[in-house]
Amino acid sequence: MAISSLLNALPGAVSQGLIWGIMAIGVWITFRILSISDLTVDGSFATGGATCIMMMVTGHNVWVSLIVAILAGAAAGLATGLLHTFMGIPAILSGILTQIALWSVNLKIMGKANQSINVDKYSLLVSMRFLKNANPLKNPLFVVAIFIIVLIALLYWFFGREIGASIRATGCNEAMARAQGINTNFNKVFGLMLANGLVALSGALLAQYQGFADINMGRGAIVIGLAAVVIGEALFERIFKNFALRMLGVALGSIIYYLVLQFIMWLGVDTDLLKLFSAILVAVFLAVPYWKGKYFAKPVKAGGNGNA
Repeated sequence: MAISSLLNALPGAVSQGLIWGIMAIGVWITFRILSISDLTVDGSFATGGATCIMMMVTGHNVWVSLIVAILAGAAAGLATGLLHTFMGIPAILSGILTQIALWSVNLKIMGKANQSINVDKYSLLVSMRFLKNANPLKNPLFVVAIFIIVLIALLYWFFGREIGASIRATGCNEAMARAQGINTNFNKVFGLMLANGLVALSGALLAQYQGFADINMGRGAIVIGLAAVVIGEALFERIFKNFALRMLGVALGSIIYYLVLQFIMWLGVDTDLLKLFSAILVAVFLAVPYWKGKYFAKPVKAGGNGNA
């Protein structure tokens, strides 16, 4: 196993990590800000990819295609939000129902199980072929990094405004937020729309990057998203205190996740076991805070901290 093969694979792993990092930020919004475990993402990720590719192959501009993909993802979030708030279905079941429905929706969007797009015929923003492009401005590492920086700046601005603060209050303490006159149901629906719009954007970029959209491309997306969130928080929690930096930590967590997977594949581990290793990786990082508190925290002496 030559180390050069691992080094050659690293740019691709980082590129995928950056693309999935956008999805992870969407998962972080629902998981940490809204305190909702949203399983819609496995479907809305593929919806973003399918919508973007079909828009482009039918002659639309790449930017228009991305916007429509984001709107399609937001519509998926709207469906989950209405199932949860209007119909009273628990959030996790609402996400599962929407995810199941999106399987059929995505098949109808593409007309079949997958659709390819040729980088030589269409003007793509990101592509695997551009990794070795002489023009660094077309390199996926640069393009997606700019996407993430702009997104984090916009989200930082948004969550600092009144509506963003009310969404954060809803996730922090729904009863208290409602007592202050905040429409918590609206905030839940809007937050789910925002999060799934980001997930769909990630799916649209990945479909361009790999050159095709597939009905199964979102399978396990929630695991990758949670892995990025957990890894980012475990490694950067003490360093990144600022709201924007916490989102950056989630994106970095996604990159680390893909670098670890790339290292595992470089070791020659059976690729059929990658999902197993993903689950183990997430479990370990989820356990880190618990282990810290139980095994590594300094014991508190009886009678308080000893201050006179």
